[in-house]
Amino acid sequence: MKKITVLLLVVATLSVACQRVEPNYVGVLMENYGKDGKQDFTLQKGRVSTIALGTELYQVPLWEQRAGFESAISLKASDNTEFSSKPVYTFKVIEKRAIDVVFDNKQLGNGDSFIKALQDNILEPKIYDIMREESRKNSTDDLMANGGSLRFEQKVQELVNQEFESRGLQLNSFSAQLNFSAKVTAKIDNRNEVNTNITVLDQKIAEQRKQNELEELIKQQNIIKSQGITPALLQQAFIEKWDGKTPLYGNMPITLLKKE
Repeated sequence: MKKITVLLLVVATLSVACQRVEPNYVGVLMENYGKDGKQDFTLQKGRVSTIALGTELYQVPLWEQRAGFESAISLKASDNTEFSSKPVYTFKVIEKRAIDVVFDNKQLGNGDSFIKALQDNILEPKIYDIMREESRKNSTDDLMANGGSLRFEQKVQELVNQEFESRGLQLNSFSAQLNFSAKVTAKIDNRNEVNTNITVLDQKIAEQRKQNELEELIKQQNIIKSQGITPALLQQAFIEKWDGKTPLYGNMPITLLKKE
């Protein structure tokens, strides 16, 4: 009976000391308390023994994570205009880089809260820094011009993608969702309306100028037609074409001769 009890205790201990990596997760096993750096971390699947001291298994989800800032962040354009943004994004852990993700962020803890802690403490502060730096490179007019906010968002997405990739993460989507105050929006709308009106006036001026030129040409043409083709005009045209040297045949008016 005593032997059976001991055997049951051993089996129970081994069961507790073994963990199974869940489906759609990758396991990262830390051994030796991670004292020797990344060489103490290995990728795992299936059942993993965690009986040794200083051993811990991190289970890292491999599916796409949907995240977003809980509250809007305040940004400033290069002309000191304030606007807000509430970014949303999706990402996933690159499986072969899971060791990097765990090793660089193991201070955030383990379990289901690991990814959320990663978002709140590492990823979103970095996104905010990138957006704050990039917003300072754009004026309000640039951001609110046609396609301006999209160009800003694409640039931020490019920089965020580089940052995520360096951390072993794949950025799948990103939306900055910029928001300007009603006062700023009205100001830009008024300015755009003025610019539109100026453009229309410029087009009308150019059109009128062309119309005037056309009328002048028609006027000159009518003058020529009213005068008709006279012998004097024919004689003048002949003189302008003749070089004064080429022999002429037939009757030639003495007035056509040029002085050399």
